[in-house]
Amino acid sequence: MIEWDLSKAENDLKQAYSENSELKLLTLLKSNTFLLYELFTRKHGIQPIFHEVNFGARLRCDFAWLNDNSDGPEWVLVEIEKPYSSVFKRNNMPSCHLLQGIEQIRSWQMYFDENPLEKRRVFGAVSRFRYILIVGTLEAWQSSYASKWRAYINKTLNIEIRSCGVFDRALENYNKHPNEFWSFLEHPATYGDAKLKGYWENYGYMDHWRSISNT
Repeated sequence: MIEWDLSKAENDLKQAYSENSELKLLTLLKSNTFLLYELFTRKHGIQPIFHEVNFGARLRCDFAWLNDNSDGPEWVLVEIEKPYSSVFKRNNMPSCHLLQGIEQIRSWQMYFDENPLEKRRVFGAVSRFRYILIVGTLEAWQSSYASKWRAYINKTLNIEIRSCGVFDRALENYNKHPNEFWSFLEHPATYGDAKLKGYWENYGYMDHWRSISNT
């Protein structure tokens, strides 16, 4: 079974932060799925994670995976901005980086609302989407105003905004409790977009939902 080089992962994460490089961060996450641990509502029995999933002519999410819930398939779509993107201006107005990330996800929401057949083509069957935006540092979201603003967006736009602190906590948790990550070791790296359709076509859980789903 493949295991990760934690020392290298930690150093690469620090480098992505120091260079404020979205590309280096995404590259790191592709080969170290355990760094996405904090984003999973269910830590055990996880499904494969796919990167750079395309839909429509110009739309793409950074990562996607299935939560095979008993009440239907929930697909998690993730957008990641630069690690040290500012989130608010001095006048408490949202920064362009934050608005850009939100508008990116809203474009996904609108596209799938207007193109239900595309959901079936890309994901097989969808009961609901869970949208996650990762932007800014943990410290950037700690003020009372930022916390309230984030909670409001999550409620009104159905966009879960998280900080890059999720990756730091994953590293910390893996060092303390490595046995909790056994499910991620079954899928240590993410898979390309080209393998997504073959995955859900050959997963028995999806057969039932594909047969009864109209979306």
